[in-house]
Amino acid sequence: MARNNFYEHTKVPPPDNIKELPAYLGTMLGGFFSRFMYIVRLVWDTGRWILFLLTFMALFKGVTPIIGALISRELLNELQNVLNSASADISFYDSPVFFLLIFLFVYRILTQTVNNISSALNRIAGEKVVKQVKLRIMEKSKELDLASFDDPKFYEKMENANREAGSRPLSVLTQTFGIVSTVIEFISYLAVLFTAPGLALATVVIILISIPTAVINFVYRKKNFSYMRNRSKERRQMNYYADLLVNKDMIKEVRMFDLADMFIGRYLEAFDLYYKGLRNLIFGENAWHTLIGIISGITNFVFYMLIARQVFTGKIRIGDYTLYTGAIASVSACISTLINTSGTIYEGTLFIDNLISFMQRKPTVVPDVPMPEKVMEDTPHTIEFENVSFRYPGTTKNVLSDINFRINPGETIAVVGLNGAGKTTLIKLLMRLYDPTEGRILLDGKDIRDYDLKSLYHAFGIIFQDFGKYALSAEENIRLSDIHRPADPAQVREAARKSSADAYIEKLPDGYSTPLMRIFEPNGMELSIGQWQKLAIARAFYADSDILILDEPTASLDPLAEQEIFNQFDELRNDKMSIFVSHRLSSATIADRIIVLENGRIIEYGNHRELMQKGEKYYELFSTQAKRYISDDSENINS
Repeated sequence: MARNNFYEHTKVPPPDNIKELPAYLGTMLGGFFSRFMYIVRLVWDTGRWILFLLTFMALFKGVTPIIGALISRELLNELQNVLNSASADISFYDSPVFFLLIFLFVYRILTQTVNNISSALNRIAGEKVVKQVKLRIMEKSKELDLASFDDPKFYEKMENANREAGSRPLSVLTQTFGIVSTVIEFISYLAVLFTAPGLALATVVIILISIPTAVINFVYRKKNFSYMRNRSKERRQMNYYADLLVNKDMIKEVRMFDLADMFIGRYLEAFDLYYKGLRNLIFGENAWHTLIGIISGITNFVFYMLIARQVFTGKIRIGDYTLYTGAIASVSACISTLINTSGTIYEGTLFIDNLISFMQRKPTVVPDVPMPEKVMEDTPHTIEFENVSFRYPGTTKNVLSDINFRINPGETIAVVGLNGAGKTTLIKLLMRLYDPTEGRILLDGKDIRDYDLKSLYHAFGIIFQDFGKYALSAEENIRLSDIHRPADPAQVREAARKSSADAYIEKLPDGYSTPLMRIFEPNGMELSIGQWQKLAIARAFYADSDILILDEPTASLDPLAEQEIFNQFDELRNDKMSIFVSHRLSSATIADRIIVLENGRIIEYGNHRELMQKGEKYYELFSTQAKRYISDDSENINS
């Protein structure tokens, strides 16, 4: 299964026979270089100095090891000369040993200084690349359709991009330039070994031994990537269950219902599923590397013995011994580094594919005409649904079917029905968060797909049922409905007064400047759901839009507060078009007309009096609620 998932992700089918292998490898390499160049462009856009820094450090780190090895050889050989010399009357400070020591430690200090500066700049570059990636993801997300966020596969890609892409680009480039350094170092030590007596064969043997290591490394990088992709569900489950026990909004129920042990158990179940396969991969890979490491160690022992024998017989000197044995060790280390780093780079570019896929997602909710129109402001509007049907992407069942109605200028429309009837979906279609599967929606006689989206959204003052609660000040939370308007505290306070939010905001420690939610600020205040709802309604008053839409605007308020809001809402709407969704049918009595939805269809349409006289679904719902309220009131009086 891991194999199939890998090829599905990289879009490259495995070859059926050996003749197709070159084309297959070409496609794989093409995909790799395409992803790699995306990373280069990303880092280049972040800061060109980052690439220049990486280039310099690649060259610097490539040549410095061999320079250090040559200095050490000359130093040891000079010390041997002194020991073997019959006349050692030369002063130490005038000898080559002294100057070689100075040269050696200047080299070491310079190397350490450059590495420290490089490390600091790399950390700075890393932060800047993370910022660049996060900005791109945020900029992209603001233009994507709401439907994209309802697609689990797309949402998973976005999560992976957010998690992986911030650190991966610079890591991949740093490792790539590290390969350049390693290649330079590798070639330098090869030259040393080929010029050494009897050691040319050592180089060939070391390279041959490294081939199985390379194969194993790439095989397990591919397996690791496939496994991580296949087990994304378990990783998300682990994060979810772990977060539940530290989430301040959930901890109350977790404690009261004694759910902690259950969620810990679920976490352990997900971990066991995730860990079992990962453990096998880790053990399998390291078993192979251990076997090859033993073979490599025995081979190096033989070559070290041959070099030591040449020192023993006087063919080479002690300094040469350190140079040649160091060259053998370095060639082995370089090959190992090249193999491991190449595999890591390849794996890293595969994870970057999440970011590329996310960034290539195209919005579909866009104007249908080259020159979209602006919605006329401060004028009466009409809205008309013509044979509108809708089903969510990836599903086959209609949520709304054959919806037809018209709203005239200044009318107030109530949309009622049981849960799941399609009320909120109808509002989302009207605001063009989705496009209808069939039919069309007209605003002022024109298809809403012909309007500029920002202009269309600005025409609506909306309070969603699941309105946002933001860790901002009370004033900023109200201003969010029209953030582009210059700040005017008087207008903010007037909006709060109309929604009755001013009564509690003015009692907060810092009034309208008080931070809401205790997430960032120690003096942040937590509001009740009813207080949040009044603040959300204040946003609608502040927006002063031409068309008002309230999706369950009073769901968390008591009946008295609800009546107060609707009295103010009646004042606010004045001669504006307004649409509200409500479960409490008592609020529907103020509407000019009422749309009754059931299973995604309009089953009744008229005003309160007309629908009550018909005695059908609306009458049944209204009467049931009225009896409940009367019963509740009687019980309260008797008690």
